[in-house]
Amino acid sequence: MDKIWLKHYPPGVPAEINPDAIPAVVDLFEASVRDFADRPAFANMGTTLSYTELDRESKRFAAYLQTQLGLKKGDRVALMMPNVLQYPVALFGVLRAGLVVVNVNPLYTPRELKHQLADSGAQAIVIVENFAHTLAEVIAETPVKHVLLTQLGDMLPFVKRHLVNLVVKYVKKMVPAFHLPQAVNFLDALAQGNERSYTRPSLTGDDIAFLQYTGGTTGVSKGAVLTHRNMVANVLQAQAWIGTILEKGREIVITALPLYHIFSLTANCMVFMREGGLNYLITNPRDMKGFVKELQGLKFTAVTGVNTLFNGLLNTPGFAELDFSALKLTLGGGMAVQEAVAMRWQQVTGKPLLEAYGLTETSPAACINPMNLKSYNGTIGLPISSTEVSIQNDDCQELSIGEAGEICVRGPQVMRGYWNRPDETAKVIDSNGWLHTGDIGIMDDQGYVKIVDRKKDMILVSGFNVYPNEIEGVVAMHPGVLEVAAVGVPHAESGEIVKIFVVKKDPKLTAEALIAHCRENLTGYKIPKQVEFRDSLPKTNVGKILRRELRA
Repeated sequence: MDKIWLKHYPPGVPAEINPDAIPAVVDLFEASVRDFADRPAFANMGTTLSYTELDRESKRFAAYLQTQLGLKKGDRVALMMPNVLQYPVALFGVLRAGLVVVNVNPLYTPRELKHQLADSGAQAIVIVENFAHTLAEVIAETPVKHVLLTQLGDMLPFVKRHLVNLVVKYVKKMVPAFHLPQAVNFLDALAQGNERSYTRPSLTGDDIAFLQYTGGTTGVSKGAVLTHRNMVANVLQAQAWIGTILEKGREIVITALPLYHIFSLTANCMVFMREGGLNYLITNPRDMKGFVKELQGLKFTAVTGVNTLFNGLLNTPGFAELDFSALKLTLGGGMAVQEAVAMRWQQVTGKPLLEAYGLTETSPAACINPMNLKSYNGTIGLPISSTEVSIQNDDCQELSIGEAGEICVRGPQVMRGYWNRPDETAKVIDSNGWLHTGDIGIMDDQGYVKIVDRKKDMILVSGFNVYPNEIEGVVAMHPGVLEVAAVGVPHAESGEIVKIFVVKKDPKLTAEALIAHCRENLTGYKIPKQVEFRDSLPKTNVGKILRRELRA
């Protein structure tokens, strides 16, 4: 295939990276703590961990896992926490012990948690006590033998730690009752690890680093097997791309997406650690007023997130008055960035909102827009270094420039497969190594890729394909709209018609006004025939709108 995108790479971005230049994520981590020892690594609730402190605490935890719990290389450890300082300590402790991280959404139901723990075979779990009641319901039906229990404030200074933990538990009553008699306190585990010796394991790129679960919104979640080579490759790819505008040891990235999510895990935690940056952790980004308050007086240089996060910030009082003078990079992914949101972001911050694209199965980055882009361009960017993108039809044949088909990705960041699911793996990775993403897109003559939509979300109106992203983008342009989702609903004459679910920004907004707005911007068969107003739209924990629930 002709890699037409290479001709349009920004200056300084290589066509290829060497995914074997660094053997494992642990080597990447050790290089960062050596190079940026005294620099701040993670901050949360007014407390900062330096790279040296993160090195010390994670090594203690690794020693505890190896000696006290007797876990062996390749054993799985689940992490069930929001963005708190315990997360990076546990994350790098698990990896440094030669173990496999199983990231778990803290908002899982008992059924979902049971499935993931059983499917992964996790022997241990680190969990914030706010969610321990969920674990207590199902732990007897899982392979979990060891529970490490922590409170939200455990990594804060002594007085603040006890104050935060008391308020969370007894004032806000955020900790439902639970019974886990086998649980060990996380801080006690660190103290015990301090008395033990740590043995650095021998790790190669082929060893598994993460079982990253995906697909839970469309069916039973599957564990994407991400090796150390997959993760290192994607860190080097993303660093080659965005590192052209970053200054080592000087960056502050706002980490509002949870670190257990692959986007935040790689882009924020790993890439900015490689750059010696500071990850400023937001524990509860849904509290938009509190979020904006935390940003006051902070000279942040980068923000990553999903469209709903950016939209929420833009509609929160006080956000527009923040200091954006140091902001270099705003990166949107995880779902389509709407033009209306991107345009307003640039108006408010003075900086463009750049869209990127990836999947859990690609660790996650596959395409990113150039850092020298002046404004939103409606694409997900160019294939990044050492990455091939092919637009293919249902017969796996490559389509011509401008033709819509399935986006397929090949590169060193593509997962090994789904954990214990060779049948599911065979459905998405073909014999030529192409990962079939399930996303419909086109490539232009410069190599820029534009997502049209998900295969399964496509609406068929009288034989014409209608893509919800396009409808949502148009509706979102109306000044009276806060959020929107478009789905197809059955219709006797046309097969399906378009229905939109809208959250109002203007209480006076009417369905008739929205239809008239769409009529000005969409061809006839794309115009929504039904409008339903709602107070909110169903979303995943990282802010993706769940069209499936709306269809149901």
